[in-house]
Amino acid sequence: MSENPLSLWVYLSQSPLLWLTVTLLVYAIADAVSLATHRNPLANPVLHSMWIIGAFLLLTGTSYTTYFGGAQFVHFLLGPATVALAVPLYENRKLVAASVLPMLAALVAGSLTAVISVAPKSVTAGIAMGISESLHADPSLTAVAVVLTGIMGAIIVTPLMNRMGIADFRARGFAVGVAAHGIGTARAFQVDAVAGAFAGIAMSLNALVTSLLVPLAVTLLVR
Repeated sequence: MSENPLSLWVYLSQSPLLWLTVTLLVYAIADAVSLATHRNPLANPVLHSMWIIGAFLLLTGTSYTTYFGGAQFVHFLLGPATVALAVPLYENRKLVAASVLPMLAALVAGSLTAVISVAPKSVTAGIAMGISESLHADPSLTAVAVVLTGIMGAIIVTPLMNRMGIADFRARGFAVGVAAHGIGTARAFQVDAVAGAFAGIAMSLNALVTSLLVPLAVTLLVR
């Protein structure tokens, strides 16, 4: 140990627990800063956690594969977190049932717009990567596009909706859920519970519609 001062770091860097701890700690700090700024869109904890962890990996010469060996537990929790969106949906079921027709119209418009722009970028990462693989595209590039889309949506949704004078949290939430999937949905829950519930619905339905539309559209274009 005394012959090599870096030997402790080399040992720790290979431990999955280290990278899980780094991920949780950095996000907790970023979220605390976001809370201190009264959830300012520019203080998005996902955005700042990404660049902080990325810089840390770069400075320490740590590969993404090594990092993900520890952080994959957080990735695993994406599934249960998505399923948990059923709770606010159930709590707002009457409000949702009364808004079915407007939601369907918005879903069709939003899904088609997203597919025409960059096919799977507006659905949650797991589904987007699956779509990319089925189309023989690059899943890692798709994941980057998905995350950037979610972050951009989470940052601009509140000031954009305020500027447009849209006060209905059902519409605000559904719009960000269609366009900015999970990260946008998390932002919607920070603003309002109803907005979060409708964002969760939009994210789920858009994922379903996009997974059906994209392969169909590619098949027609190839012909």
